Amino acid sequence: MTNNGEAGVLKWLLPRGLYLRAALILMLPVVVVTLVVSVMFLQRHFEGVTRQMTASMARELGFVAARMDRAENGAQALLAGRAVAIPLALTLDLPAALPADLPDGDRRAVYDLSGRIVIEELRASVPGVRGIDLASDDKRVTVLMEGRFGPYSLGFDRRRVSASNPHQLLVLMLATSLLMSVIATLFLRNQLRPIRRLARAAEEYGKGRIVPYRPGGATEVRSAGTAFLDMRNRLERQNEQRKLMISGISHDLRTPLTRLRLGLSMISAEMPPEAEDLAAMESDIAEMNRMVDAFLDYARDEAQDSPAEAVVALDFLRGIVADAQRAGQQVTLSRLEGDEAGRATFRRDLLRRAVENLIGNAVRYGSRAQIDATLGPRSLRIGIEDDGPGIPEDSLDAAMRPFTRLDPARTRNKGQGAGLGLAIAADVARGHGGQLRLGRGSDLGGLRAEIVIPR
Repeated sequence: MTNNGEAGVLKWLLPRGLYLRAALILMLPVVVVTLVVSVMFLQRHFEGVTRQMTASMARELGFVAARMDRAENGAQALLAGRAVAIPLALTLDLPAALPADLPDGDRRAVYDLSGRIVIEELRASVPGVRGIDLASDDKRVTVLMEGRFGPYSLGFDRRRVSASNPHQLLVLMLATSLLMSVIATLFLRNQLRPIRRLARAAEEYGKGRIVPYRPGGATEVRSAGTAFLDMRNRLERQNEQRKLMISGISHDLRTPLTRLRLGLSMISAEMPPEAEDLAAMESDIAEMNRMVDAFLDYARDEAQDSPAEAVVALDFLRGIVADAQRAGQQVTLSRLEGDEAGRATFRRDLLRRAVENLIGNAVRYGSRAQIDATLGPRSLRIGIEDDGPGIPEDSLDAAMRPFTRLDPARTRNKGQGAGLGLAIAADVARGHGGQLRLGRGSDLGGLRAEIVIPR
């Protein structure tokens, strides 16, 4: 329970935005490293410098003390001491003029870290030191000495025992840290801008609005943006196809249902239906069954998500052609190029359905179909060509849309479909990362459909 409470407090203290969290992750180590380096450098470098400067000052103090101790009386000691102290920029007072509490100990400010080193070094190097005052005037050092003729004090500038410019290093490090933090912040903002754009596009799409979005930023952000665009396009295509399916069902079933209604209205107990009327109604029912099956197949292909597997590609195509020939379709296998044992990765059931739909279209609108395939190093190409009338160039894109029939261009004397064969093949190719290409065949002169998918 305690751990959960602490985690909740920590989570509440942390910033919620990605920008602030990333800035904290980026700047916190910089600040910590700067502080640690500063403290270590100041402690080692300025402590050493302070010890060297204090040791040099201690020799001067010792020299003054030695001259005063050799004097005959206090007056001569004061004259002898000042004769040496004045050229050395020292102040000498005999007797000492110090605060009353100084003889009992040393005085320094709490924040005066170098003062501790000064006191230690002076007491270790100069004999007769009774007290050291660093607090009364932070710019001077006053040392209380015990001499032959009574206590006396020596004073000198604090800069002679302490480095005078530690703040310059701190200011430089602080300015450099701030500059690098500003540069890091600008760089971080540029990196987070694509994430914000992606989040906005996803949020707007969740509300039913499509806003322009182009992937940008780092590789990972680009990958996420590309995946989002693919998902959005796939959902939009499915929504469009669902609308087309609903409209297609209502449109295509209306005609046979109307014929059935008329036929049933003419039946009565006094006038039983003739055999031709029954055959016509059975034909309408069979036609509606074919349409419903086509709709279900198309919806099943959209929903099916079986895993891809490595399949021997050329043997797979030979099996499809053999099945079509056993079903009585005029299909021939013209040529197969590539490694006989070469494998391609695809969803077996979906690709079979796509090829079979193309074969069914070819033999429906022509008299025969011809299949060829090429297994390249990077892709598998499957071509189906017929000897039918083909499709005009300006109608090729429309032919791959669901529930589209190009009646003027392709005859329907061999059965009526739902206009889903090319749409199913195109969706299967796109689902495998490939495409369906339509054009004029060079061998039979009819429509040539090619499925190209990566291996």
